[in-house]
Amino acid sequence: MPRNIPVGNGEMLVTFDEFYRIRDIYWPHVGMPNHTDGHIQRFGVWADGEFAWIEHESWTRDLRYKPDTMVTEVVLRNERLGLELTCHDAVDYWSPVYFRKIQVTDLRKKSRDVRIFFHHDLSVSGSPVGDTVNYDPRLAGLVHYKDDTYFLINGCDERKCGIDHWATGTKRIGGAEGTWRDAEDGQLTRNAIAQGSVDSTVGFNLHLTAGGTSHVIYWIAAGRDHRSVEALNRKIIEKTAQRMMDRSEAYWRLWACKEPIGFAPLPEPLRDLFVRSQLILRTQIDHGGAIIAANDSDITHFAGDTYSYMWPRDGALVAHALVLAGHGELSRRFFRFCAEVIGEKGYFLHKYNPTGTLASSWHPWMLDGKPVLPIQQDETALVTWALRQHFLVFRDVEFLKDLYTPLIINPARWMLKHRDHHGLPLASWDLWEERRGVHTFTVAATIGALFAAADFAEDMGAMDHAAEFREGAERMRGAMLRHLWREEDGRFARMATPLEDGTYRLDMTCDAANFAIFAFGALPPDHESVQSEMKAIRERLWIKTDIGGIARYEHDYYHQVEREDIEKVPGNPWVICTLWAAQHLIAVARTTEELEQAMPYLEWTHRRALDSGVLAEQFDPYTGDPISVSPLTWSHATVMTTLMQYLLKHAELTGERSGLIAELVNRREGDPS
Repeated sequence: MPRNIPVGNGEMLVTFDEFYRIRDIYWPHVGMPNHTDGHIQRFGVWADGEFAWIEHESWTRDLRYKPDTMVTEVVLRNERLGLELTCHDAVDYWSPVYFRKIQVTDLRKKSRDVRIFFHHDLSVSGSPVGDTVNYDPRLAGLVHYKDDTYFLINGCDERKCGIDHWATGTKRIGGAEGTWRDAEDGQLTRNAIAQGSVDSTVGFNLHLTAGGTSHVIYWIAAGRDHRSVEALNRKIIEKTAQRMMDRSEAYWRLWACKEPIGFAPLPEPLRDLFVRSQLILRTQIDHGGAIIAANDSDITHFAGDTYSYMWPRDGALVAHALVLAGHGELSRRFFRFCAEVIGEKGYFLHKYNPTGTLASSWHPWMLDGKPVLPIQQDETALVTWALRQHFLVFRDVEFLKDLYTPLIINPARWMLKHRDHHGLPLASWDLWEERRGVHTFTVAATIGALFAAADFAEDMGAMDHAAEFREGAERMRGAMLRHLWREEDGRFARMATPLEDGTYRLDMTCDAANFAIFAFGALPPDHESVQSEMKAIRERLWIKTDIGGIARYEHDYYHQVEREDIEKVPGNPWVICTLWAAQHLIAVARTTEELEQAMPYLEWTHRRALDSGVLAEQFDPYTGDPISVSPLTWSHATVMTTLMQYLLKHAELTGERSGLIAELVNRREGDPS
């Protein structure tokens, strides 16, 4: 189930499902830990003796954000109850506090008694064992806590601050469903404390005049002890919750629109998708620098694990999008994080927790009785490549100084050592994390990284390193053309498997990942072989249904929907793969008319977004419904990168450039002004 309208601040992240129920609460890191363990946090309304939880069919729901900011605008309507609710959600931009403002409007033109209920199925630090929840009469709120993690639940209506109803109790123990059942008659038991596997429900009384409105602002404040959440509660009441929500709305609008990007060449919906992608992407980035792939706990039902980790490859490509959008402060944090976790040998392992510790992995350290490196080499290569893209824009030499050895020299030396006798990388896992061999994507990424390292070394006056790295990149480029290109097919192999006689067995499966050949500078985008490869990807991997889009590769089995007619549906359509095709058309465009050929792929992406702007990893090829995690950080980053590339090419072709676009074009052309 997609996670609509996430809100966060780099420290606290709150996600919602399509029914507007909170499903994930992360703090103090984005992605770690999840204090709900993915369980539903219910929200319901009682009015004049009738009750409905928000998932009930009597509700209509419209889940969106306010324009250009990270504050939601959710409209809920229930004709049976005769009520309309307008809700705004935000996480304070500075403090770990989640707010929800609910404005309730009477639709029956009569005086109403309305009660709003919030249910909390928390598992503090990811486990319900040892939890406590108690009512604090001094604060007139509930506190869930365990060890050094506290959550204070409270609110203010138009008349006062403090909750009107509460209940604490057990859940999933001895058949207990939880305190949410207590709310359905409009009353709660006021049980003051519970421990172990516990939950809670709170309620607020509202009185509506005929046709009138009333509101309540509810919050969850996080802290390391009771004193800290008590101080946050006092701050909220003194400053007022409304003022804190207003300042957060202003902050995120300033953040999202800080750069003067000339969007005129793009349709307005694509401009809006760019701004929204920035904000959604920001919710997935931890203050410590880790760029998290996705935070959608429903994936655990499929894979037994989450996407709440930092993959260096995903992070590098997201950092590139941030660079193009002018968010250098976030890309710097990411590269510093990478320098801390890479280790002295010069390569990254599979993935990392937002705290910097090594995360779970399915890459073995031994195969066929022999030790192997459990790595995806492209992850190491792309961090070095992305760091060069950052430096070309920001020229922050002082920042580069501490990263030069761990992220440039050591990785480049390792990549040169980690080659076979042909000059190609030794076998590693592919970017899809499914097969081991010598992958065209990895080869192209490594070529781009070695050229980047050579340029860095030359900048730093290390001409011996520069020559060594450049020679390695050139040799690898030649080996790629000799050993991975098959003339009779007019395509590059997806993967080469080394054989005992020193040759390779080629896997000629058409794979969208081969866009890397031009994307990281291994070959020019207008090179004859690149043109042939990208034409095959557009034709062979296009989904031939009303939904359209481009699949990862032929016979893609991950979340596979179509198993019979793979000529029509080679796999599910992915945002990143569809936009990679657009990136090539943009790169080779020589006129504005040719540039327009990329527009259908951009418009396809906009059609796939939810009303909130959220984009999933992939989609059902027949219904267009989101599949797998949603939002996927990589999807939104690819939107940003592709649209910026479109605007840059338009500026180059027309000479019309201003603001950030002019600055980036000048950098590309070598003009430091």
